[in-house]
Amino acid sequence: MKKYKPTTPSRRQMTGTDFSVLTNKKPEKKLLQPLKKRAGRNSAGRITVRHRGGGVKRMYRMIEFGQERIDQPAKVIALEYDPNRTCFIALIQYQDGTKRYILAPHKLKEGAEIIAAEKADIKIGNRMQVKNIPVGTVVHNVEMEPGKGGLLMRAAGTGAKVLAHEGKYTHLQLPSNEIRKVFQKCFASIGAVSNPEHHYLNIGKAGRNRYLGKRPTVRGSAMNPCDHPHGGGEGRSPIGMPAPKTPWGKLALGVKTRKKKKYSNKFIIQRRVKKK
Repeated sequence: MKKYKPTTPSRRQMTGTDFSVLTNKKPEKKLLQPLKKRAGRNSAGRITVRHRGGGVKRMYRMIEFGQERIDQPAKVIALEYDPNRTCFIALIQYQDGTKRYILAPHKLKEGAEIIAAEKADIKIGNRMQVKNIPVGTVVHNVEMEPGKGGLLMRAAGTGAKVLAHEGKYTHLQLPSNEIRKVFQKCFASIGAVSNPEHHYLNIGKAGRNRYLGKRPTVRGSAMNPCDHPHGGGEGRSPIGMPAPKTPWGKLALGVKTRKKKKYSNKFIIQRRVKKK
């Protein structure tokens, strides 16, 4: 984590990410794609997600979330910044010269050798089937269905702990303390995701959020009654109703949004603990 000198009021509390662990190089051109901005709009051009727009121009880095090359060792040749995600990414090179980007696990070093195989050494960066990972190991970029590519544990600092192997499933404990089952043929990478200090990042000023494509959010209680269910009243008025609501009158807090018949409910052994 990087701190700044208090040259302005916003700089006083601001913190930034320490990029000293990254390689000083430009991104790999062949692994870049243009990224069109949607600004929260759907295919008809209407805003369906509020408070999005602007932001700096960026290119998309093509990440290998799955395992394209089984039993082929690769060497980490660079650790790089990715503007599209909170963690760092690693540039790896296979023996035939092919280069790919992967999510960089915490403490992965430049020059390290990694491999994706059905069974491999328990070493940071290696990728293997969860049935061959010992209990207590922390993993990331976990598949939910065999061959579909990693979907779980991809944000900065996250990692799931292997709790048990039972039948054709492996039990994982997620950062939310939810315990769920994944098929034993699913692949996962060893280690937690890089940049664990991202959780403590202090934006410091509104402008940094504008760089990220986040537009201002106005509180409902600061609006008029015609604009929001929380609006109106003299001064700082309470909400004035039994429960908070969205601008469209839907209940906002404590409402369950997960579908009762969602197909993956059968894989959840213990739901996450709700914060009070």
